[in-house]
Amino acid sequence: MNYRELGRTGWKVSEVSFGAWAIGSAWGATDDRESIAALHRAIDLGVNFIDTADVYGDGHSERLIAQVLKARSETVRVATKAGRRLTPHVADGYTAENLTRFVERSLQNLDTDALDLVQLHCPPTEVYYRPEVFGALDDLVQAGKIRHYGVSVEKVEEALKAIEYPNVKTVQIIFNMFRHRPAELFFREAQARQVGILARVPLASGLLTGKMTRETVFSAGDHRQYNRQGGSFDRGETFSGVDYESGLEAVEALRRLVPDGATLAQLALRWILMFDAVSCVIPGAKRPAQVEDNVGAADLPALSEKDMAYVRQVYDAYIREQVHQRW
Repeated sequence: MNYRELGRTGWKVSEVSFGAWAIGSAWGATDDRESIAALHRAIDLGVNFIDTADVYGDGHSERLIAQVLKARSETVRVATKAGRRLTPHVADGYTAENLTRFVERSLQNLDTDALDLVQLHCPPTEVYYRPEVFGALDDLVQAGKIRHYGVSVEKVEEALKAIEYPNVKTVQIIFNMFRHRPAELFFREAQARQVGILARVPLASGLLTGKMTRETVFSAGDHRQYNRQGGSFDRGETFSGVDYESGLEAVEALRRLVPDGATLAQLALRWILMFDAVSCVIPGAKRPAQVEDNVGAADLPALSEKDMAYVRQVYDAYIREQVHQRW
């Protein structure tokens, strides 16, 4: 495993880390025994950073992580998120009282005295224009309840606004072969401020695994079934906002780049790691075999300039018009 600096946190994190949404909810059926085995396998392979949220399975993801870490001696940093417990999810709900309540619950779920990293969980854009929200997070740091804080965003605009606040240490943003825009301006600005970047939805909800077809059926509880048009949360969370059929066509065009003995998923993760601004990529996994496949991406050789150019061509041909200016 290779490790990269996570902004100004002082931590070096595994460049391929563990996204824990799938072991909590919204990705079809799960088996806690397999989820726990997947977490253990990730740590065995050198993963030292896990990303979760208080709403993943209503805290179930956090509690599984706590169970695993209690059995391990390694130092593993856990990033969680706060805000999505609000009903309705509106800017006015991002008060010091509510944020403190969410943090207290995550402290209990993760069975710890202080949260490593708390991220605002894709709040409404207006929240980024309210300094008092970030002041509340500063107070939670001063109180010793959280060590660092950052944001998880939907849009580049939100990311650029967030890093104007001096104590925002990390930004989690969708960045993958189907989402190129963050690399145009945001990466440069984040690097200038030494802000860590967590690349989320790296496989475009599984489209970039190359395992999906027009006949693939998703269960009713899988967001890839119920959120394609943004019915439950931002449309960009599902298949990166890309039309499913267009995504399948782009995937076919990308297959030619996959090295012998590798998978398309590994290639997609390695493409993200070509960008020095990225601190780590956080693919999800529900089973140990998925963890092994994800971690294997770090061992792939760098993509050539020709291959990087080809990925841009595929993006321009199949994807750009759908997503580039929207997010």
